[in-house]
Order: sequence, then C-alpha cells, then structure tokens
Amino acid sequence: METHIYLLLFPESLVMSMLGPGEFGAYLATGTKKRAREQAMYFELDRSFESEYFDLDKASKSCVSHEDGRPKHSVYVSTYRVLEHVPLNVIGDLWLVTRDGRGLALQPSETQEENEGQYHLYQELCPVHPLIASRMNARDFNSFITNPEVTVSVPRICFVEMDLAELADDPSTGNSRNLPYNDIEHIRDCLLELATKDKTTKTINRIQHEHIPYRCVKRGFFVGDQTSILYYPFPSFEDMQKHHHYWWRSAELD
Repeated sequence: METHIYLLLFPESLVMSMLGPGEFGAYLATGTKKRAREQAMYFELDRSFESEYFDLDKASKSCVSHEDGRPKHSVYVSTYRVLEHVPLNVIGDLWLVTRDGRGLALQPSETQEENEGQYHLYQELCPVHPLIASRMNARDFNSFITNPEVTVSVPRICFVEMDLAELADDPSTGNSRNLPYNDIEHIRDCLLELATKDKTTKTINRIQHEHIPYRCVKRGFFVGDQTSILYYPFPSFEDMQKHHHYWWRSAELD
C-alpha cells in the first residue's frame, strides 16, 4: 500500500499514513477517540518530499500494515514548527473535512482573484491563530505577516479570508447579514478603527477557536512566505449546490 504524507493545520503536525486523503480525513474527524467529531484541515504533500529537518525515513519504517493486514492510520513525524520546514513546491491539495467526516479537496490556483471590498477578515490557521481585520489584500497581508523585519512575524503562514458581508465596504452601518460570528460588534469596532486610524491591520482575537464556519469562507485559503503564495479558491454557492451538495449540506451544520 502507498504511504501518504499530510501536513495537518490543527494541531500543526506532519503525519504519514497508509490511508488515502479521503479516508484519512474521515479517520481524523470520526475514527479516533483522540478527536470528538471535529473538523480537520490538512495538505496532501508530494510523496517524493525529502527533508533534512524531519526524520522521514524513521517514520516510513513505522508506517507499515498491522499484522492482520489493516493499514497504519497515522505515524506522527513532527508536531513542532512544521509548516515553516515544508517548502511550498511540495504542498498539494488542501482537504477540508466536516465533523461527520466528509472531505472536500481544493486545488491550488495559479490565478489569484482580487479581493473584493475595502476591508478584509483573515483567520490565521497555522502556525498561529489570531483573527485579523485588515485593509490589505491577501497577497499583501501574506507579505506583511511573513516579513522578518516586522516586530511580530512568522516564516510561513496559512490563512483563510472570511466573509464580512456589507461590513467589507461600510463597517459603520453595513448589514452583517446574520453572520454567525459571536463578536460581530467587536469586529465592526475594529474595522471602524482601521477606517479612522493609520493602521493596516487590527487584531480582533489573539487566539481564535480552531473551528471555521465553512459557509462563511469568502475568497479562499492561502499559504505563503516572502517568496511565493499558493491560493486555494473556495467554490461558489452555485458550485457547491451542483457539484458538492452533500459536503455543503454537512458543512452548514458545522
């Protein structure tokens, strides 16, 4: 059986498994007592990935079938500083898994659409988890967060842009359209601060809960550093209804 390599976003970790990406997601979300029916997000890495930082050979020797023939579900390679040591050129599909184990694979796109709206809401996913309001588009935000000359930065970042509804252009009186964020008025206040002060970013929450309301994803997911950025477009509502109906129905319940 083939061995796969996955980069989990939360908790940040590098894992080898004999399960294919769909089966692996179902296992993470529903098939282990370590997780109680939770979302899972992970990148599938190129199986030719080699590293001087990770001991992949040792993990590979442990990733073998059980005596009864069952595949090995997971062998943890590392749980510390993983994303910064995985080059962008080996990162493949991004898998989004609902709490009942349904998986959706997003492919990286070479074309990055322009961000709509004057203000943006970014949920950082890995290696840190703040919720950030910003006047920067996704590409500029990525460059800012990974800039080593900035006081607080990370070598590489994965984040998602979340929907702001009418607040994206009018944080003062815009309609939030019943967005399910618990702190919507605080978000509005932070956007207003960006509008009135010479700031490009404002931290809304320093440690956001590791749970994404998939139905509120706006543009898509991003992973990048100072040299490059990968963009994973999120399907439109019409696309979801037509091609990913069951995943979308499950995601709406998350």
